[in-house]
Amino acid sequence: MAIITAQQLQHYYDYYRTTEIIFTRDIIKTLSMDPRQIYVKCSGNQWPCIVNSTSFQYAKIIVGTRGGAFQELAQKDNPAASVRFSFHKADGQLVSFYVAGKVVSISSYMNSKDLAIIAIQYTQRPPDDFIEMIGHLIDANENSIRRREDRIIINADSCRKLGIPREECVISIQNVPRRCILRDLSFGGAKVIVLGLAQFLVGKIIMLSLEFDNPYETIPLTGTIIKAVPVEGRKDIFAVSIKFDEASLPLSYKVHINNYLSSLRKNELENQAKQIELAQQAEAEAQRIKEQRAQAVQNSKAEEAARLAAEQKAQAIPGQAATPQTSSDISSLPPL
Repeated sequence: MAIITAQQLQHYYDYYRTTEIIFTRDIIKTLSMDPRQIYVKCSGNQWPCIVNSTSFQYAKIIVGTRGGAFQELAQKDNPAASVRFSFHKADGQLVSFYVAGKVVSISSYMNSKDLAIIAIQYTQRPPDDFIEMIGHLIDANENSIRRREDRIIINADSCRKLGIPREECVISIQNVPRRCILRDLSFGGAKVIVLGLAQFLVGKIIMLSLEFDNPYETIPLTGTIIKAVPVEGRKDIFAVSIKFDEASLPLSYKVHINNYLSSLRKNELENQAKQIELAQQAEAEAQRIKEQRAQAVQNSKAEEAARLAAEQKAQAIPGQAATPQTSSDISSLPPL
């Protein structure tokens, strides 16, 4: 899983706070959850339990009605209780943590007298690891609907980012395996190049087997061929369009596709932010140059005004030396 930011964690918590997920076998496998390490803690004791579902606000667990856990959790006044979750990281390390809460309701599980389902409302925000894993899974499910038709063109770069070791894969058409070449992928379908005849391809149920690394797994994808277009120059090779069966689409496949599309979206946002920053820098630089020019013009005008003032002062000095003669001065002159 990619490194996640505090902003992304807050996004998961705010947008998916009330979204509940039920722990099916597919979800448990995708999350690498260890069901044997799930416990409920109450009154200083803990007991193994089954987590039926969770959100960021509450969890629903299943316990036996004849055990000590039920006796403690069924007390009056909504007793405090904590749920212990355990997951395996990609490196095999077990990560466990408690989420504190309180009992808010108890009911029979599927009308059974031996099992009860207990709702525990969290009294604090779950740990970041929990928000990351559950939020990442919910996000993949949501995007598989919103971005169903977003196509990923298969090339060396996209294969590397998707964790697909090669473009060649296996497609089984009516239980007959054939080699094919992957051309594009999406949440909703795929396009492959395969040998065959159009009349024996269109409308057929298929299973496309895709290999992924990190972790290594082969994911089977069931679907139907909805279109077959001959490759130019060949009548026996077709580019076939496949529509996946959404009801059976593995969650792990959704996570792989969501990781890739999210990374593209992140890169786009980073590029947009960089372009905005560069535009702001260019605008600031243009403003600085404009201000410098305006200051230069102002300084030039000031210098010109000072020069004119100095010239006027210099011209005024000789005029002051040739002072006009008064009448008394004239009378003292000798007669003609």
